[in-house]
Amino acid sequence: MTLSRVTTLVMISALAMLSLAAPSSAQQGMAPAAQQSPAVSQSQPPAALPQAAAAPAAPSDAATQAEREGKLLKAAAAELKELSPWSMFKSADVVVKAVMIGLAFASLVTWTIFIAKMLELTVVQRKVRSALAKIADARSLAEAQFALGAKGSVLASFLAAAMREARLSAGISSDAGIKERAASSFAEIVRAEARRIRLGMGLLATIGATSPFVGLFGTVWGIMNSFIGISKSQTTNLAVVAPGIAEALLATAIGLVAAIPAVIIYNHFSRVTKGYMELVSRASGAAARLLSRDLDRTHVSSHSRTAAE
Repeated sequence: MTLSRVTTLVMISALAMLSLAAPSSAQQGMAPAAQQSPAVSQSQPPAALPQAAAAPAAPSDAATQAEREGKLLKAAAAELKELSPWSMFKSADVVVKAVMIGLAFASLVTWTIFIAKMLELTVVQRKVRSALAKIADARSLAEAQFALGAKGSVLASFLAAAMREARLSAGISSDAGIKERAASSFAEIVRAEARRIRLGMGLLATIGATSPFVGLFGTVWGIMNSFIGISKSQTTNLAVVAPGIAEALLATAIGLVAAIPAVIIYNHFSRVTKGYMELVSRASGAAARLLSRDLDRTHVSSHSRTAAE
Protein backbone atom coordinates (compact mmCIF):
# COMPACT_ATOMS: atom_id res chain seq x y z
CA MET A 1 0.00 0.00 0.00
CA THR A 2 2.74 2.23 0.88
CA LEU A 3 4.57 1.63 -2.36
CA SER A 4 1.50 2.04 -4.46
CA ARG A 5 0.59 5.21 -2.60
CA VAL A 6 4.07 6.58 -3.18
CA THR A 7 3.84 5.64 -6.82
CA THR A 8 0.51 7.40 -7.10
CA LEU A 9 1.90 10.53 -5.46
CA VAL A 10 4.89 10.53 -7.86
CA MET A 11 2.57 10.27 -10.87
CA ILE A 12 0.40 13.10 -9.60
CA SER A 13 3.48 15.25 -9.05
CA ALA A 14 4.71 14.52 -12.57
CA LEU A 15 1.35 15.43 -14.07
CA ALA A 16 1.31 18.66 -12.09
CA MET A 17 4.81 19.47 -13.34
CA LEU A 18 3.75 18.82 -16.92
CA SER A 19 0.65 20.99 -16.58
CA LEU A 20 2.74 23.87 -15.25
CA ALA A 21 5.33 23.50 -18.00
CA ALA A 22 2.74 23.60 -20.82
CA PRO A 23 1.50 27.18 -20.18
CA SER A 24 5.05 28.48 -19.86
CA SER A 25 6.00 26.88 -23.18
CA ALA A 26 2.88 28.37 -24.76
CA GLN A 27 3.84 31.77 -23.44
CA GLN A 28 7.35 31.30 -24.73
CA GLY A 29 5.93 30.35 -28.15
CA MET A 30 3.67 33.37 -28.19
CA ALA A 31 6.45 35.74 -27.14
CA PRO A 32 8.49 35.24 -30.32
CA ALA A 33 5.34 35.70 -32.31
CA ALA A 34 4.69 38.94 -30.46
CA GLN A 35 8.26 39.96 -31.03
CA GLN A 36 7.96 39.15 -34.71
CA SER A 37 4.66 41.05 -35.12
CA PRO A 38 6.13 44.44 -34.11
CA ALA A 39 8.90 43.80 -36.56
CA VAL A 40 6.37 43.19 -39.22
CA SER A 41 4.43 46.27 -38.15
CA GLN A 42 7.64 48.25 -38.15
CA SER A 43 8.55 46.94 -41.57
CA GLN A 44 5.18 47.93 -43.03
CA PRO A 45 5.35 51.78 -42.60
CA PRO A 46 8.20 52.19 -45.12
CA ALA A 47 5.87 50.69 -47.73
CA ALA A 48 3.21 53.20 -46.77
CA LEU A 49 5.65 56.13 -46.66
CA PRO A 50 5.03 57.24 -50.28
CA GLN A 51 1.35 57.59 -49.53
CA ALA A 52 2.06 59.47 -46.32
CA ALA A 53 4.55 61.68 -48.14
CA ALA A 54 2.20 62.19 -51.02
CA ALA A 55 -0.64 63.22 -48.73
CA PRO A 56 1.07 66.37 -47.38
CA ALA A 57 2.07 67.39 -50.94
CA ALA A 58 -1.41 68.64 -51.79
CA PRO A 59 -1.66 70.84 -48.69
CA SER A 60 1.76 72.28 -49.45
CA ASP A 61 0.64 73.21 -53.00
CA ALA A 62 -2.53 74.75 -51.60
CA ALA A 63 -0.46 76.69 -49.08
CA THR A 64 1.84 77.93 -51.87
CA GLN A 65 -1.16 79.00 -53.94
CA ALA A 66 -2.71 80.76 -50.96
CA GLU A 67 0.59 82.49 -50.21
CA ARG A 68 0.90 83.66 -53.83
CA GLU A 69 -2.66 84.99 -53.81
CA GLY A 70 -1.95 86.73 -50.53
CA LYS A 71 1.08 88.46 -52.01
CA LEU A 72 -0.94 89.49 -55.07
CA LEU A 73 -3.71 90.83 -52.87
CA LYS A 74 -1.24 92.84 -50.82
CA ALA A 75 0.34 94.28 -53.98
CA ALA A 76 -3.10 95.06 -55.41
CA ALA A 77 -4.17 96.71 -52.17
CA ALA A 78 -1.05 98.88 -52.17
CA GLU A 79 -1.69 99.78 -55.82
CA LEU A 80 -5.33 100.59 -55.14
CA LYS A 81 -4.29 102.97 -52.38
CA GLU A 82 -2.09 104.83 -54.89
CA LEU A 83 -4.61 104.56 -57.76
CA SER A 84 -4.85 107.89 -59.62
CA PRO A 85 -5.04 108.92 -63.28
CA TRP A 86 -1.30 109.62 -63.39
CA SER A 87 -0.35 106.32 -61.72
CA MET A 88 -2.72 104.45 -64.05
CA PHE A 89 -1.12 106.17 -67.05
CA LYS A 90 2.39 105.27 -65.90
CA SER A 91 1.53 101.60 -65.35
CA ALA A 92 -0.46 101.24 -68.60
CA ASP A 93 0.66 99.32 -71.67
CA VAL A 94 2.69 101.09 -74.37
CA VAL A 95 -0.19 100.98 -76.86
CA VAL A 96 -2.63 102.33 -74.28
CA LYS A 97 -0.17 105.09 -73.41
CA ALA A 98 0.12 106.04 -77.08
CA VAL A 99 -3.68 106.18 -77.36
CA MET A 100 -3.94 108.38 -74.26
CA ILE A 101 -1.22 110.76 -75.48
CA GLY A 102 -2.89 111.04 -78.89
CA LEU A 103 -6.28 111.79 -77.34
CA ALA A 104 -4.75 114.37 -74.99
CA PHE A 105 -3.10 116.07 -77.98
CA ALA A 106 -6.46 116.02 -79.84
CA SER A 107 -8.11 117.66 -76.84
CA LEU A 108 -5.39 120.34 -76.81
CA VAL A 109 -5.96 120.97 -80.54
CA THR A 110 -9.71 121.28 -79.91
CA TRP A 111 -9.32 123.97 -77.27
CA THR A 112 -6.68 125.79 -79.36
CA ILE A 113 -9.08 125.93 -82.32
CA PHE A 114 -11.87 127.07 -80.00
CA ILE A 115 -9.86 130.03 -78.67
CA ALA A 116 -8.46 130.99 -82.10
CA LYS A 117 -11.79 130.74 -83.92
CA MET A 118 -13.67 132.57 -81.18
CA LEU A 119 -11.27 135.51 -81.42
CA GLU A 120 -11.31 135.45 -85.22
CA LEU A 121 -15.11 135.32 -85.53
CA THR A 122 -15.55 138.06 -82.95
CA VAL A 123 -13.12 140.36 -84.77
CA VAL A 124 -14.48 139.79 -88.30
CA GLN A 125 -18.10 140.14 -87.23
CA ARG A 126 -17.31 143.45 -85.53
CA LYS A 127 -15.46 144.65 -88.64
CA VAL A 128 -18.30 143.80 -91.02
CA ARG A 129 -20.96 145.37 -88.80
CA SER A 130 -18.85 148.52 -88.41
CA ALA A 131 -18.24 148.70 -92.18
CA LEU A 132 -21.92 148.29 -92.98
CA ALA A 133 -22.76 151.07 -90.55
CA LYS A 134 -20.16 153.38 -92.15
CA ILE A 135 -21.42 152.97 -95.72
CA ALA A 136 -25.11 153.08 -94.82
CA ASP A 137 -25.33 156.68 -96.11
CA ALA A 138 -22.82 156.34 -98.96
CA ARG A 139 -24.16 157.31 -102.43
CA SER A 140 -21.42 155.77 -104.60
CA LEU A 141 -18.62 153.19 -104.58
CA ALA A 142 -15.97 155.88 -104.29
CA GLU A 143 -17.71 157.50 -101.37
CA ALA A 144 -18.09 154.11 -99.65
CA GLN A 145 -14.39 153.34 -100.10
CA PHE A 146 -13.48 156.75 -98.69
CA ALA A 147 -15.73 156.12 -95.67
CA LEU A 148 -14.16 152.73 -94.98
CA GLY A 149 -10.60 154.00 -95.22
CA ALA A 150 -7.72 151.56 -95.14
CA LYS A 151 -9.37 149.11 -92.76
CA GLY A 152 -9.45 145.67 -94.28
CA SER A 153 -12.76 143.82 -94.29
CA VAL A 154 -14.72 141.66 -96.68
CA LEU A 155 -16.87 144.68 -97.58
CA ALA A 156 -13.76 146.48 -98.83
CA SER A 157 -13.09 143.48 -101.08
CA PHE A 158 -16.63 143.71 -102.51
CA LEU A 159 -16.25 147.42 -103.20
CA ALA A 160 -12.87 146.90 -104.86
CA ALA A 161 -14.28 144.13 -107.06
CA ALA A 162 -17.25 146.30 -108.08
CA MET A 163 -15.05 149.28 -109.00
CA ARG A 164 -12.66 147.07 -110.95
CA GLU A 165 -15.52 145.58 -112.95
CA ALA A 166 -16.98 149.03 -113.62
CA ARG A 167 -13.56 150.25 -114.82
CA LEU A 168 -12.97 147.22 -117.03
CA SER A 169 -16.47 147.50 -118.50
CA ALA A 170 -16.12 151.18 -119.40
CA GLY A 171 -17.73 151.89 -122.74
CA ILE A 172 -20.12 148.95 -122.54
CA SER A 173 -23.71 150.04 -122.53
CA SER A 174 -25.16 146.76 -121.14
CA ASP A 175 -25.76 147.26 -117.44
CA ALA A 176 -27.02 143.69 -117.06
CA GLY A 177 -23.67 142.28 -118.22
CA ILE A 178 -21.74 144.48 -115.82
CA LYS A 179 -23.94 143.47 -112.89
CA GLU A 180 -23.71 139.81 -113.83
CA ARG A 181 -19.93 139.90 -113.96
CA ALA A 182 -19.79 141.81 -110.68
CA ALA A 183 -22.11 139.24 -109.07
CA SER A 184 -19.79 136.48 -110.26
CA SER A 185 -16.85 138.25 -108.61
CA PHE A 186 -18.90 138.68 -105.43
CA ALA A 187 -19.73 134.95 -105.38
CA GLU A 188 -16.04 134.07 -105.60
CA ILE A 189 -15.28 136.40 -102.69
CA VAL A 190 -18.09 134.82 -100.63
CA ARG A 191 -16.81 131.29 -101.30
CA ALA A 192 -13.24 132.28 -100.42
CA GLU A 193 -14.43 133.92 -97.20
CA ALA A 194 -16.50 130.82 -96.30
CA ARG A 195 -13.47 128.57 -96.82
CA ARG A 196 -11.30 130.87 -94.74
CA ILE A 197 -13.73 131.21 -91.87
CA ARG A 198 -14.41 127.46 -91.74
CA LEU A 199 -10.73 126.62 -91.51
CA GLY A 200 -10.26 124.16 -88.62
CA MET A 201 -13.91 123.11 -88.51
CA GLY A 202 -13.14 119.88 -90.37
CA LEU A 203 -10.51 118.99 -87.77
CA LEU A 204 -13.04 119.54 -85.00
CA ALA A 205 -15.52 117.26 -86.77
CA THR A 206 -12.86 114.58 -87.18
CA ILE A 207 -11.85 114.72 -83.51
CA GLY A 208 -15.44 114.61 -82.34
CA ALA A 209 -16.27 111.63 -84.55
CA THR A 210 -13.17 109.47 -84.03
CA SER A 211 -12.01 110.13 -80.45
CA PRO A 212 -14.54 107.77 -78.77
CA PHE A 213 -13.53 104.91 -81.07
CA VAL A 214 -9.82 105.55 -80.53
CA GLY A 215 -10.41 105.50 -76.77
CA LEU A 216 -12.42 102.28 -77.15
CA PHE A 217 -9.50 100.70 -79.00
CA GLY A 218 -7.22 101.55 -76.09
CA THR A 219 -9.75 100.09 -73.66
CA VAL A 220 -10.05 96.83 -75.60
CA TRP A 221 -6.28 96.52 -75.78
CA GLY A 222 -5.89 97.17 -72.05
CA ILE A 223 -8.62 94.69 -71.06
CA MET A 224 -7.02 92.07 -73.29
CA ASN A 225 -3.74 92.57 -71.44
CA SER A 226 -5.62 92.35 -68.12
CA PHE A 227 -7.03 88.95 -69.08
CA ILE A 228 -3.56 87.81 -70.06
CA GLY A 229 -2.36 88.92 -66.61
CA ILE A 230 -5.22 86.97 -65.00
CA SER A 231 -4.15 83.80 -66.81
CA LYS A 232 -0.54 84.31 -65.70
CA SER A 233 -1.35 85.05 -62.06
CA GLN A 234 -3.91 82.19 -61.95
CA THR A 235 -6.32 84.19 -59.85
CA THR A 236 -9.66 85.83 -60.58
CA ASN A 237 -9.75 88.05 -57.52
CA LEU A 238 -11.17 91.45 -58.47
CA ALA A 239 -8.66 93.29 -56.30
CA VAL A 240 -5.84 91.84 -58.41
CA VAL A 241 -7.29 92.59 -61.84
CA ALA A 242 -9.01 95.90 -61.01
CA PRO A 243 -5.97 98.17 -61.66
CA GLY A 244 -5.47 96.82 -65.18
CA ILE A 245 -9.15 97.23 -66.03
CA ALA A 246 -9.13 100.76 -64.58
CA GLU A 247 -6.13 101.66 -66.76
CA ALA A 248 -7.99 100.37 -69.81
CA LEU A 249 -11.14 102.32 -68.99
CA LEU A 250 -9.08 105.49 -68.56
CA ALA A 251 -8.46 105.48 -72.33
CA THR A 252 -12.21 105.59 -73.01
CA ALA A 253 -12.61 108.40 -70.48
CA ILE A 254 -9.92 110.48 -72.19
CA GLY A 255 -11.55 109.75 -75.56
CA LEU A 256 -14.87 111.11 -74.30
CA VAL A 257 -13.10 114.13 -72.79
CA ALA A 258 -11.64 114.88 -76.22
CA ALA A 259 -14.80 114.10 -78.23
CA ILE A 260 -17.58 115.82 -76.27
CA PRO A 261 -16.05 119.34 -76.29
CA ALA A 262 -15.11 118.93 -79.97
CA VAL A 263 -18.71 118.16 -80.93
CA ILE A 264 -20.12 121.02 -78.82
CA ILE A 265 -17.57 123.51 -80.17
CA TYR A 266 -18.21 122.39 -83.75
CA ASN A 267 -21.96 122.91 -83.40
CA HIS A 268 -21.39 126.31 -81.78
CA PHE A 269 -19.07 127.48 -84.54
CA SER A 270 -21.48 126.19 -87.18
CA ARG A 271 -24.13 128.55 -85.83
CA VAL A 272 -21.70 131.47 -85.45
CA THR A 273 -20.28 130.92 -88.94
CA LYS A 274 -23.76 130.86 -90.42
CA GLY A 275 -24.47 134.23 -88.79
CA TYR A 276 -21.22 135.65 -90.12
CA MET A 277 -21.95 134.47 -93.65
CA GLU A 278 -25.29 136.28 -93.46
CA LEU A 279 -23.35 139.47 -92.69
CA VAL A 280 -21.11 138.75 -95.69
CA SER A 281 -24.22 138.40 -97.88
CA ARG A 282 -25.45 141.75 -96.60
CA ALA A 283 -22.10 143.31 -97.50
CA SER A 284 -22.29 141.79 -100.99
CA GLY A 285 -25.80 143.22 -101.45
CA ALA A 286 -24.64 146.65 -100.29
CA ALA A 287 -21.77 146.66 -102.80
CA ALA A 288 -24.13 145.52 -105.59
CA ARG A 289 -26.56 148.36 -104.81
CA LEU A 290 -23.79 150.95 -104.88
CA LEU A 291 -22.61 149.61 -108.24
CA SER A 292 -26.15 149.79 -109.62
CA ARG A 293 -26.43 153.44 -108.47
CA ASP A 294 -23.14 154.32 -110.14
CA LEU A 295 -24.26 152.72 -113.39
CA ASP A 296 -27.57 154.57 -113.31
CA ARG A 297 -25.80 157.87 -112.64
CA THR A 298 -23.46 157.20 -115.53
CA HIS A 299 -26.39 156.69 -117.87
CA VAL A 300 -28.19 159.78 -116.51
CA SER A 301 -25.12 161.92 -116.99
CA SER A 302 -24.58 160.59 -120.51
CA HIS A 303 -28.21 161.27 -121.36
CA SER A 304 -27.89 164.80 -119.94
CA ARG A 305 -24.81 165.47 -122.02
CA THR A 306 -26.57 164.13 -125.10
CA ALA A 307 -29.58 166.35 -124.44
CA ALA A 308 -27.34 169.35 -123.86
CA GLU A 309 -25.56 168.76 -127.14
